[in-house]
Amino acid sequence: MKNYLILPAVLFSIVVGYSQKNKNAYELASPNGKNKIKFELVKNAPKYAVSHGKTEVITPSDLGFVLKGNEDLSTNFEIKGAKTSTFDETWEQVWGEKKKIRNHYNQLIVDLEQKTGNKRKLQIQFRAFDDGVAFRYVYPKQNVKDSIFIMDEKTTFNLKEDGKAWWIPAFKPERYEYLYTASPVSKLDTVHTPLTIESKSGLKLSFHEANLIDFASMTLEQTEGTQLKSNLVPWADGVKVRVKDAFTSSWRTIQIAEKSGDLIDSYLILNLNEPNKLGKPSYVQPYKYFGIWWAMHIGKYTFWEGEKQGATTAHAKEYIDFTAKEGLHHLLIEGWNKGWTPAWYENRMHMFSFTQSADNFDLEKVVEYGKSKGVELIGYHETGSNLINYMKQIDAGFALYKKLGIHTVKIGHVGSKLNMKEWHHGQFGVNYFRYVLEKAAQYDLAVFYHEPIKDTGERRTYPNMLAREAARGQEYNAWSEGNPPSHVVILPFTRMLSGPMEYTPGVLDVEIKQGYPGKRIHGTTAQQLAMYVTFYSPIQMLADLPENYNVPAMQFLKDVPTDWKDTKVLNAEIGEYLTTVRKDKNSEDWYLGSMTNEKSRDLTVSLSFLDTSATYEAQIYADAEGTDETHNPTAVAISKKKVKSTDTLHLKLGGAGGTAIRFKKL
Repeated sequence: MKNYLILPAVLFSIVVGYSQKNKNAYELASPNGKNKIKFELVKNAPKYAVSHGKTEVITPSDLGFVLKGNEDLSTNFEIKGAKTSTFDETWEQVWGEKKKIRNHYNQLIVDLEQKTGNKRKLQIQFRAFDDGVAFRYVYPKQNVKDSIFIMDEKTTFNLKEDGKAWWIPAFKPERYEYLYTASPVSKLDTVHTPLTIESKSGLKLSFHEANLIDFASMTLEQTEGTQLKSNLVPWADGVKVRVKDAFTSSWRTIQIAEKSGDLIDSYLILNLNEPNKLGKPSYVQPYKYFGIWWAMHIGKYTFWEGEKQGATTAHAKEYIDFTAKEGLHHLLIEGWNKGWTPAWYENRMHMFSFTQSADNFDLEKVVEYGKSKGVELIGYHETGSNLINYMKQIDAGFALYKKLGIHTVKIGHVGSKLNMKEWHHGQFGVNYFRYVLEKAAQYDLAVFYHEPIKDTGERRTYPNMLAREAARGQEYNAWSEGNPPSHVVILPFTRMLSGPMEYTPGVLDVEIKQGYPGKRIHGTTAQQLAMYVTFYSPIQMLADLPENYNVPAMQFLKDVPTDWKDTKVLNAEIGEYLTTVRKDKNSEDWYLGSMTNEKSRDLTVSLSFLDTSATYEAQIYADAEGTDETHNPTAVAISKKKVKSTDTLHLKLGGAGGTAIRFKKL
């Protein structure tokens, strides 16, 4: 139910009081009054500032754009009008970390018009939430009849103080797939968002964007000191954004938290997207699945046809039998189609077919065999970033899946640039990924992307957008130096603030005995279990080889759900450790996941989240005594004990270790 409320008197007095001092200035406060945005015209140029309580977060910073011909859309303005409002609703997710989400903000809309020249109009919309602030630009259709070419965005974020930033570089060939660097803000490169910062005052900040449609994605460039500037991802010809008549930018977002875990508990990004357009489609279902993917990455099988071909009808039937035996119902087989070669991942215009089966693989027979066992195949389209080829076949490929009763498709985009020309995260890529998502809905298909554009919350509008990669995932442990222990306790505070991630956890043989010599996962088996709670995704892969699941710890992976009624972060420090609990949407059970970096830790957690009138059986999967990354890392100590909400638990995590717990209500 949506509730449109009249502006509260307190907020109204703040706005009016500030305006009486300066007719070109306004102040907007969040519902609890802590987060404030100040807007002001300074020498006819729009500026904004942000504070949290008594702490200045952003000092006066620039707004606006530069258009083609060096036309300046950042100055020479006068205010033509300003209006404030408040909004309060509670909405329900089709699936998610939390069933019900409150969307409560105060809003200021400022209408500007340039005094001379083309007298261009520009509207800036500000929203203040209790967990952060956001603003966006709306360029309305107006008398100037021409195409709009944005050459630069002048938005800056002038941080009041330095701080520690966790970042990955932008404009690099591997897109978002880099390890995070921790450095002072003043030492940043040009970086992707979400960008997470712990300021010297102790505040935790995350800079990102929401509801990115028909616009270039924003990177952040450190220009001087602690000033960050929007650096839009360009087209190949250097233009940043090209539109006709009008445009609406994505929301520029700043999530503000006093504790690290509060960043994870923020739903600001989702709240800035449009409501659900699809309803509750029957084909959109959270689930766990098996796949042949890990066997290919560790070299047991190949993606392409040949002696070690992974995608064969015989292998598919073996995996279907295993999936059915373990009580799961979904299976992904990469490499089922024609076009795979040993060079499939290299930068070139690969020619995949999306309807023709590879030699030794019969898609129709595999699907039918799966149905007979209660197992549904997940479709897979690897485009190789050759979108010219993909767009010619997309309808035929999606129609084939619909005909066969396949309801999910994984779509890959390996390659440094789309069509070997455009960035994945420029306006071209933004529009492509949204087009495919909407196209998939027409064929009753849910989607998860690899090598995608970053998430900006569109899963609220299109719940068939299940998850995406957009970070350095598990596969790097198979054939590179691997992901260091800190990586997995940085991701929830950075990449995962934007939305669900397909990290592909669940490799229980962390020493990868059947893989490439010297390659391994830099963590324990218990940590892999914990990822199913700490890493949110509505679809979770059990990535390991079937033979490695014949262990008692497999029971946790069978039990843990992927759809939740509630989520709480119990303790957290960025890059250090994280303990998260989630309540199953379809039962009264809670699940806990706790992970640490390379340091062993003893953590104490209160069980006050449990039902106060109930007793639970805590089914605990922990690092065995003496276990860490390099000492017996696969050893999992399994125990049970009865607990109540008044109890506390003491978690003992080995270095790079973890603990996973199911709290079963008795």
